[in-house]
Amino acid sequence: MIKTELRKTYREKRLSLKISEKDKLEDLLLIQFQQLYIDIPACIMTYAPFEAQHEYDPQLVTDYCFFKNPGQQLFFPVIGKEDDQLHAVPVHEGSRFEPNKYGIYEPVGGLPVPPEEIDMVIVPLLAFDLQGNRVGYGKGYYDRFLKRCRKDTLKIGFSFFDAEKEIEDVNEYDVKLDHCITATKIYNF
Repeated sequence: MIKTELRKTYREKRLSLKISEKDKLEDLLLIQFQQLYIDIPACIMTYAPFEAQHEYDPQLVTDYCFFKNPGQQLFFPVIGKEDDQLHAVPVHEGSRFEPNKYGIYEPVGGLPVPPEEIDMVIVPLLAFDLQGNRVGYGKGYYDRFLKRCRKDTLKIGFSFFDAEKEIEDVNEYDVKLDHCITATKIYNF
């Protein structure tokens, strides 16, 4: 399938999940993540879920990461008003969040850090394939951001659904994941 078809299909699949099903899947995704043999890094970029789209909420995973590495710093994406690029902004317990132009919550204030400082990115997605390609929401923010990160920055996706065989219209601007976690499997690319 091509990206536009996958976006439509997986949005519908996610929206069809009952809240209790979504909660159970998020618990199972955490259990799978705990089986991923990585050192929990210090600088992790996560995101606030787009709840209206039943997007995966990485909070359980980031809480687990903090338990394993209390010295970690979380960063959230902010779309720059001047350059329309994704930036990583550190957050703390008292950080305030407001919806951006897409209705996705971002931290208010805070100075962005260079992408090279990020050790791991939890990358939102709608679908992914067996080669590690992902389908996001179609604006390219994450692909452009990930290209500016270090080569060894871990890129991890979480999906309520298994991999597609192939995303047919992958291009040179797409950045592959290193791992994608589902409720039953860890995909390594």
